[in-house]
Amino acid sequence: MDLFTKKSIASMMAEANNDGGKGLKRVLGPLGLIALGVGVVIGAGLFSVTGVVAGLHTGPAITISFALAAVACALAGLCYAEFASMIPISGSAYAYSYVTMGELVAWIIGWDLVLEYAVAAVTVSVSWSRYFTLMLADIGWTLPPEICACPAEGGVVNLPAICIVVILSLFLAGGTKGSARFNDFLVVLKLSVVFAFIFLGWKYVNTENLTPYVPANTGDFGDFGWSGVLRGAAIVFFAYIGFDAVSTAAQETINPKRNMPIGILGSLLVCTILYILFAHVMTGVVHYSEFAKSGNEIAPAAVAVAHMGSVGADGVVVPAYPWLNRGILIAVLLGYASVIMVMLMGQSRVFYSMSRDGLLPAFFSQISKRFPTPLRSNLLFMVFGGLLAGFVPSRVAGEMTSIGTLFAFTLVCAGVIIVRRTMPDAPRGFRTPFVPLLPTLGVICCVGMMLFLPADTWLRLVIWMLIGLDIYSAYGVRHSILGGGTHRRHGQSFLSVLGTILSLVCLLTAFWHQQTAGWQSDRTLLYISCALAVAHILYYAIRFSWKKH
Repeated sequence: MDLFTKKSIASMMAEANNDGGKGLKRVLGPLGLIALGVGVVIGAGLFSVTGVVAGLHTGPAITISFALAAVACALAGLCYAEFASMIPISGSAYAYSYVTMGELVAWIIGWDLVLEYAVAAVTVSVSWSRYFTLMLADIGWTLPPEICACPAEGGVVNLPAICIVVILSLFLAGGTKGSARFNDFLVVLKLSVVFAFIFLGWKYVNTENLTPYVPANTGDFGDFGWSGVLRGAAIVFFAYIGFDAVSTAAQETINPKRNMPIGILGSLLVCTILYILFAHVMTGVVHYSEFAKSGNEIAPAAVAVAHMGSVGADGVVVPAYPWLNRGILIAVLLGYASVIMVMLMGQSRVFYSMSRDGLLPAFFSQISKRFPTPLRSNLLFMVFGGLLAGFVPSRVAGEMTSIGTLFAFTLVCAGVIIVRRTMPDAPRGFRTPFVPLLPTLGVICCVGMMLFLPADTWLRLVIWMLIGLDIYSAYGVRHSILGGGTHRRHGQSFLSVLGTILSLVCLLTAFWHQQTAGWQSDRTLLYISCALAVAHILYYAIRFSWKKH
């Protein structure tokens, strides 16, 4: 068996159904799936990223950024819907890639998804921490700033962010059904607050704040102007990964061939409408420059509510809805909890699928005897996500989530084109229209937005993929179930060449980032990247030499 061997749909379905009752349980219907998608989408984008993007990149034109991201997302969503109806098992894009493009590509996308979901949970947990400190301050309690921010943001450790990741990981380990019911409650609460924000804030929209709608570029690429709108679209894209998380729950869905497309596309439609309306009100009530101020970019909803009211004689705004700000704080905290929980569930299910295929130790695919969940995967990412939440800045985490998501979507769109040619007669509950046109447009949109992300984001992605390739070459190649338990498989030379190319890309990207940041700025990331690149070039040269002998 070579490294590009493919799994059949039949074998995947057999594995999912022939588990002796010890596998994941089918408990989710169409409304539950939509709630799952809305639960993870609403919050990550509305309550955190909007402030960063509007204040630093787009101004009022953030609505255009959301619309552009939604178009690209819809193209990918149609492709996800077809795959989910064909292959209704846990694993999302990882499973789809295994069927269409083979094991090596599946590993690459699976490793990317682990990054996407874990880092997305981290991004939201950092914002949760900011809102949590605001709520405590509102009732007169103040936490030491040293324990509420990572070192890069002036603190020592973000302890509230760590705590919420740990608590929700333990709650998620208790079972999908209970977690889904809790998520449904949180979704209703979040939607109520979002509707209240839009309805009550609409009359306080000041058209002067919306002029100019697309602020002039500052002279730096991505800082306002149309380049800023495009960069904004790339950054907010991660806020749409809710439907992607829906696909990871396919193996826990009742009648997945019918319900998965409904859940994926339904959650995407609901969230897109709410995003645009919310962003319009937010930037209409408050001038976008306010969100660029330190602290305001992380809690933009609270800033907007504080400006909903009449201006007194002293020029100070008297809030018309002081209760709304407190309600938003509570709803955001609980809403963020649902986002983090769904993300943690998504990455543990991908890890579970990769482990079942032998690409990771079987330890991670064992289902808990007490709870029908991959407990060990949950606990692993409780530790991993908790550490990242405590020490990684929110900007870095958000941009890493975006590029990971876009990379996954690119491969899914390409996979639909491939599967229509290789498996035209495979049963599908849903078919993507206008193939190959729409999937091709999806690839173009996703790659285009990736190009607008900062150089350091690309560098971190390359480093992460290098680490993943190390694990696959050292463990996955030998232990893969399809590989027959041998490391002497066709394609080893290609793997070494791929690793070498990726190492060279790492080296070039490191210098690109330093050139962008300025040679007088900190060079730590440059030195680390160069050391990793050189070490990997030597490693793969040795592997290639061993293969020849």
